[in-house]
Amino acid sequence: MDPQWDDSTPIYRQLRDRVVAMILEGVLKEGDPLPSVRNVAAEFRLNPLTVLKGYQQLVDEQLVEKRRGRGMFVSPGAGSALLKDERQRFLTDEWPRVLATIQRLGLSATDLLAGAPPPSHNPPLAKPPEDGA
Repeated sequence: MDPQWDDSTPIYRQLRDRVVAMILEGVLKEGDPLPSVRNVAAEFRLNPLTVLKGYQQLVDEQLVEKRRGRGMFVSPGAGSALLKDERQRFLTDEWPRVLATIQRLGLSATDLLAGAPPPSHNPPLAKPPEDGA
């Protein structure tokens, strides 16, 4: 099944965000290899350059490291760094809007907890086989 791409955000950025989500959710752990550029491009029917650009953002952010001839791997400390950054981004960028909506609608904590849907996740990238094949 093909993922749904959001037309308002570049695909390479959405791909980067999916890898970030996989790291935060523990699907990819420190030292784990990322799925190969070719596999991701084939699975999601993307140009390999688009995949590479998304992966390069992760390298630039020091969340992923390139190992010549071996691929790309989750950097040590990536999970904790991402959690810190994502929490701060949420509190700075998203929470003020959410809080304003809650206040505008007059919702209580009980209302919010009673109506909370189960968490949903973006379709993850395929995790590479453990044996590296």
